[in-house]
Amino acid sequence: MSINVMSTDYVQQLKEDFRLFLFAVWQFLNLPPPTDIQYDIAYHLQHGGKRIIIEAYRGGGKSWITSAFVCWLLLRNPQLRIMVVSASKERADSFSQFTKRLLGDMPILQHLKPTGLARDRMDVFDVAPAKNDHSPSVKSVGITGQLTGSRADIIIADDIEVLNNSATQDARDKLSELVKEFDAIIKPLDTSRIIYLGTPQTEMSIYNTLAERGYEVRIWPALYPNAEQEAAYVFNGRSRLAPLITKRVQENPELVGHTTDPKRFSDADLMERRVSYGKAGFSLQFMLDTALSDAEKYPLKLHDLIVTNVGREKAPSSFEWCNDPDKRCKELEALGLAGDYYYRPLWTSENFMPFTGRLLTIDPSGRGKDELAYNVTYFLNGYVFLTESEGLLEGYSEKNLKTLAETAKKHQVHKVLVESNFGDGMFTQLLKPWLNRIYPVSVEEVRQTAQKEQRIIDTLEPVLMQHRLVVDAKVIERDLEATQGRVFYSLFYQMGRITAERGALKHDDRLDALAMAVAYWASVMDADAKRIEQEVRAEALEKELADFIAWASGERDEPEWGVSGLAFGETGSWFN
Repeated sequence: MSINVMSTDYVQQLKEDFRLFLFAVWQFLNLPPPTDIQYDIAYHLQHGGKRIIIEAYRGGGKSWITSAFVCWLLLRNPQLRIMVVSASKERADSFSQFTKRLLGDMPILQHLKPTGLARDRMDVFDVAPAKNDHSPSVKSVGITGQLTGSRADIIIADDIEVLNNSATQDARDKLSELVKEFDAIIKPLDTSRIIYLGTPQTEMSIYNTLAERGYEVRIWPALYPNAEQEAAYVFNGRSRLAPLITKRVQENPELVGHTTDPKRFSDADLMERRVSYGKAGFSLQFMLDTALSDAEKYPLKLHDLIVTNVGREKAPSSFEWCNDPDKRCKELEALGLAGDYYYRPLWTSENFMPFTGRLLTIDPSGRGKDELAYNVTYFLNGYVFLTESEGLLEGYSEKNLKTLAETAKKHQVHKVLVESNFGDGMFTQLLKPWLNRIYPVSVEEVRQTAQKEQRIIDTLEPVLMQHRLVVDAKVIERDLEATQGRVFYSLFYQMGRITAERGALKHDDRLDALAMAVAYWASVMDADAKRIEQEVRAEALEKELADFIAWASGERDEPEWGVSGLAFGETGSWFN
C-alpha cells in the first residue's frame, strides 16, 4: 500500500505499533527497512518504563528513531508537551528540526504541521491541533540552557554527555546537578516519561549515575560479547544487555565477536573502526562497555595492591600477590572501577625482618576545600608499606601542625618529606618548631615541576604493576570512614580514577602525597642498587686482579677468568 493512500485501519495499526510507524517513516525517507536492532530499540521506546536509558553503538540511528518516536507520540496525542535536551543547543535543535520536517512532509503527519498561528520556530513549535498552553508541543534546549520554567510530559535527553562536559570530575558533577532539573520539569502523571539516549564517555558516566537513581538501562553493543564481556554489563545482579542480544548468543555461541547489526556494519568495517578508535575508544563508542574501556583509560588498579595487616616493627620479607576470588577482601568496600577489588596475598614469607625505613610525607597545598594530605610509609626489601593516610582541613593551623608532629613520633619516622611548591618553604618553617618540640627529625623538601596527573601515574603505575605497594587493611577502613559523604577525598577513589588528563580529578591531594612517598623510596632503591652494583664490581675487580697476579707470578697454571660472575674484562678497561 502506498503511504499516500491510507485506510483508517492502516493508520490505526501505525498508531498501535511504533515499529510499523518506523517502517513507514524509513520508507518515506527512501531508507532501507529498519534493522532488527533498530526495531528492538523502537519496541523498547514504546513499551519501556517511565525512566529509561538507551545506549546503542555509535551510528546505530537511535536519534533518528527517537525523532520518529516523537512524531508518533504526537500522532497519537497532539496535546503532549515534549522537551528535547542535548549537550549543546545546536544538537537539540537538529533533533527538533528533523522532527518538524517530518511533520510537514510526511502525509500521515501533515495535519500536525504548525500553522504559524501559534509558536512556530525550529526550536519551539506547537502542532496544529494543540490547545493553548504555557509549554510548547516541542521545545529543544541545550543542557546548560534555559531549562527552568518549562513543563513536559516527555523529556528526551539525546546525547547530553559528551567528552567536553564529562572529562573532569567538576564537569561530571555539574552535569549530574543539571539533569536533576528534569524532575522539576516532568509532569507528575502516570504517563510521563524521561528517556535518555547516549554513549558513555567514562566509567563515571551520567548514565551509570542515573541507573543508581532508578533508571532502567538497556544496551545494544556493536559486537556480540563473550562471557567475560557479558559479565561487565551486569550491575546489582541484573544484566543491562538487550535481551535480544543475550538470547541470540545463547542460541548460537558462534555469533560471539561478530557484528550484531550486519546491515549497518560488517565485521570488516567494525575491525577498521576498532583500529581507528583504539581499544579504549572502540569499547566506549561501540561496545558501551564502561568497565572494559576504563581498564584502558585508568592505569592504576586497586587489585594490584597487596592488602594485609601491617605491624609496627617487622614485616614478612616477601609476598606473593594474587587476585584469586578466595583472597578478595569482601569486608572492604572498593571505591575503584567496576570489577576492581582488594586482595590479600596468596602467601607471605615466614621470615620477618625489621623495617629499614620510615617516612612521613606531607602535601601542604591544603587551602579552600582542598586537604592538607599526609601519609606514613615504611620500607623493607623493595616493598613500600602504607601504614597511614589522612587529609586535614584548616590548612596550616596549629592543630594540624601538632597532629603531624605527633604522627611522626607515633611511627618513629626517620625523615619528613614536604612538597615545597606552595609558599616557598613557608610550611616547613611552620612545622619545624613543632617537630623540634615533639619529635626532632630531619625535614627534606621536594619541588614538583612535571604535569601532576602524568607524574603521579608514572610514579605509581610501575610500583603497582610489580605489586610492591603493601597497604595496611586499617588504612582502607579508616579511609572509608573518614570520607563518607565526600568520596572524592578518598585516597583509593582517587587512585582508581586518575587519568593523564589535566584536571581529571576534583581532589587528588592524598594520591599526590602517596606518589611523593613512593618516588622517594624509588630513589632510595635506585641508590641502593647502584651502590650494591659498585661494591660487587669492586669486589670482582679485586678477585680478578689477585687471580691475574697469581697467574703472572707462576702460582697458578691458568687464570680463572669469570669466577667472580663477570665476563672477562667486564670489570675494567685495563683488560681491554
